[in-house]
Amino acid sequence: MKAPTILRPYQTAVVAEFEKAITENLKKVLLVAPTGSGKTVIMAAIIAATVAKHLLVLVIAHRREIVSQTSRKLHDRGVRHGMIQAGFDPRPFEAVQVASVHTLRARALSSDAMRLPLADLLIIDESHHARARTYQKIIDAYPDATLLGLTATPCRGDGLGLGNIFKTMIECPQIAELIAQGYLVKSRVYAPINPDLRGVRTQAGDYVESQLAQRMDQAKLIGDIVTHWHKYGERRRTVAFAVNVQHSIHLRDEFLHSGVRAEHLDGATPTAERDAILARLEAGETELVTNCMVLTEGWDQPAVGCCILARPTKKMGLYRQMIGRVLRPDDGKPDAIILDHSGVVFRHGLPEDYVEWTLDTDRRAVAPAHQARLERKVPGLLQCTQCSALRLGGKPCPSCGFLPRRPPRDVFIAHGELGLVSGGRATPSVYDPTTRKLWHAMLAAIASERGYKPGWTAHKYREKFGSFPAWGAAIEPILPTAEVRAWVRSRQIAYAKSRGAA
Repeated sequence: MKAPTILRPYQTAVVAEFEKAITENLKKVLLVAPTGSGKTVIMAAIIAATVAKHLLVLVIAHRREIVSQTSRKLHDRGVRHGMIQAGFDPRPFEAVQVASVHTLRARALSSDAMRLPLADLLIIDESHHARARTYQKIIDAYPDATLLGLTATPCRGDGLGLGNIFKTMIECPQIAELIAQGYLVKSRVYAPINPDLRGVRTQAGDYVESQLAQRMDQAKLIGDIVTHWHKYGERRRTVAFAVNVQHSIHLRDEFLHSGVRAEHLDGATPTAERDAILARLEAGETELVTNCMVLTEGWDQPAVGCCILARPTKKMGLYRQMIGRVLRPDDGKPDAIILDHSGVVFRHGLPEDYVEWTLDTDRRAVAPAHQARLERKVPGLLQCTQCSALRLGGKPCPSCGFLPRRPPRDVFIAHGELGLVSGGRATPSVYDPTTRKLWHAMLAAIASERGYKPGWTAHKYREKFGSFPAWGAAIEPILPTAEVRAWVRSRQIAYAKSRGAA
């Protein structure tokens, strides 16, 4: 048995908040934990504390992978438990039971093969599914138990709150804060197209799958997805989310034709084959896996560093489940590349945007910053002209650091330099002789540290200021600023992009 995982500070805090809620007799608690924040670790800690009080626990989940993951975390903590899932021998006398909701329904609700286990604490993992009929039947069977739901996306498919089931909400830090603390990686988003979905009907809060597939499963769109992955995906291990099975297979085939080691899986893929495909992806034997609504939940593979969104959705929860698959950190993984061919980033916002979750059944979860962009109260999302990643209007590109300068409204001419006229007086140009000398010295330092020829410095100086430095001018290299390094990087990316286009 491994030593139990040491809880992170925020994990300890939410476990304490749950214990406080129990002491205050708040018996229907929803715990919100972003993908990658350690939801199962938190759950295992709560279960261990509950068992220590000699109470009974039932955990239910809808995916085999989630049931198995929960079992592993409990085993790490030394918590004995039974498994109610096909292929496992029952251990009905254990204080903790971990159940597949489908198996529990088949054995205890649809037949008399077993009785529902006793429970003082009923836990529903991925509890955004809790309004489904089967979950409701199980919840109703435990009227005196404390109910704990865990999810990264605490809303129904239509975005409305879950207040008809849960009465108290406890939240872990959100994605941006977890990135700042080093528990997740930042995103780098490319959105080559915003597909035309006019005329595609909506049903049950999302696009009608058959019509959506017809719109998205086209040779040109699939070809663009493959082309852009080669251009921006850095050949990272990748997961691609498709509209339906046929769309996923077509994507896989086009990637194979382009020389990419790609595989496909869907809900009908046999368990052993699915496990083998994902093991090859983790080992790097497979570069890319396409899927349809299989890897959106309960799948944890930190080495995967690129996500292709080829499935448009109106559901914020589904969008955040998909992007969450690639935000976990891993050795040598500086960020997560997201290639959005579905327009969902423009609809739902950036991964790092703060979301106001709610229990209110009449309100939808919203990302206030993105809502302000949609209402044009603040600058929107733009494509960086240097590297093509998305950036916020008025902010430097998070990928290459480029920020275009606004042209001055009024200028004067003096000694060949431009300066902004403000308050009736001309301010010195940002490219005055002192600035030029500093840039020259910092460009020389970059050339020296990278082993470039002396001519590189002169040509970069000319690219920046429009003329070569004085012939024969001696320059002493100085430490480059972040601005100079970002400018050099942006020009290199622009050059690589032009070469690729050529």
